[in-house]
Amino acid sequence: MKRIAVYSAMTVVLAACGNGGDFDATGTFEATEVLVSAEAAGRILSFDVEEGDTLSAGKQVGAIDTVQLYLQKLQLERQRASVHSNRPDISKQAAALRGQIAQQETERRRVENLLKDGAATTKQLDDINASLRVLNGQLDALLSTLKNNTSSIDENASAIDLQIAQVEDRLSKCRIVSPIDGSVLVKYSEAGELAATGKPLMKVADMDRLYLRAYFTSDQLSDLSVGQEVTVVADFGGDKQREYPGRITWIASESEFTPKSIQTRDTRANLVYAVKIAVENDGLLKIGLYGEVRLHQ
Repeated sequence: MKRIAVYSAMTVVLAACGNGGDFDATGTFEATEVLVSAEAAGRILSFDVEEGDTLSAGKQVGAIDTVQLYLQKLQLERQRASVHSNRPDISKQAAALRGQIAQQETERRRVENLLKDGAATTKQLDDINASLRVLNGQLDALLSTLKNNTSSIDENASAIDLQIAQVEDRLSKCRIVSPIDGSVLVKYSEAGELAATGKPLMKVADMDRLYLRAYFTSDQLSDLSVGQEVTVVADFGGDKQREYPGRITWIASESEFTPKSIQTRDTRANLVYAVKIAVENDGLLKIGLYGEVRLHQ
């Protein structure tokens, strides 16, 4: 948990009786809470967290059984290797025909030279040209067949790659991680228990920044704006209070009835507007703690 040293100069310990009524609104502190649930079904192999622990976003703190998924991934990798082994070597399979074509072309050049000297006939040259056309046609057909076979094999391999990616995604969901930096508020499961998809595992809250949810009357709205700096006074009970700088981050667009536990400056008002005020936590603020708001004049 971060410790904010800047509050030392702003800390004010006040007597509760001497400060009664000196506020514009009151409320309670709350945090951004995240309910972390299981994304896979299976036995929880490890879950190394305790309530109060501080977690980093993305850091693995537990795992759900992955044996069957791992074996499925190995099987798919073997299938992919088998498919790739059937991929034809186009250059080698076409080498014999290309050799025959090269030989016939050499023979054609020899016959052409003999024909110039009158030592060969035109029919001999025509036979060689016909043979070349047949060989070239056979080569084109072979190359077309081999390319089609190669494309089909590559498509099959790509389909297996997608299946492997799906299994890897399911494997990643067997990791238990916190999506935010925060503290463990509640731990719902233990290692050895069976997890079902959607089953709550723990609740994590960002305790570095808390929000005071305060309530203002309609006649106070004109004095409020998002981003406005205010003073928040946390009430720790007895005569212990502490001031913190706060900033308004949200103002409700609709009014609601005043919660029974909340006081407002005008206690006769029935309808109020909720306002969230961000406060950096020095480690002393807790969820549910009572607080007061003072607007800067």
